[in-house]
Amino acid sequence: MTRIPEEDRDIMEKAIYLPMVLIVLNRDLSVVENAPFKLKKPYLDLIEEAMKDVQKELSEVKQYLKKNKLQVIETKRDDAFTMFLFIYKGYEENHNYFNPRIRNKVQELMEAYLLKKHLSR
Repeated sequence: MTRIPEEDRDIMEKAIYLPMVLIVLNRDLSVVENAPFKLKKPYLDLIEEAMKDVQKELSEVKQYLKKNKLQVIETKRDDAFTMFLFIYKGYEENHNYFNPRIRNKVQELMEAYLLKKHLSR
């Protein structure tokens, strides 16, 4: 049983997912820059805007973690699972994440960031 409240655990999980979202968006940015699109700018703008939003939220997450003495450390990775050590106010907990679950969550977050501007119109 975890001692970490759900709200804090959600923020700690964002510290796992958001850097991965940035990595994927950065790769996609490179692909679009080198792709033979007739009009690249709309795609580049969309990806760059999403990256700015992710970076802003990641900065807020890091500040929250630091302020509340929370840490997330990747301890082990294999083909199926990635293990993280969550340090919560002096308590240590190991959390095992199924890699396809991580990938699905990163995809879900990417969709939210990419569609956010489009849906707010």
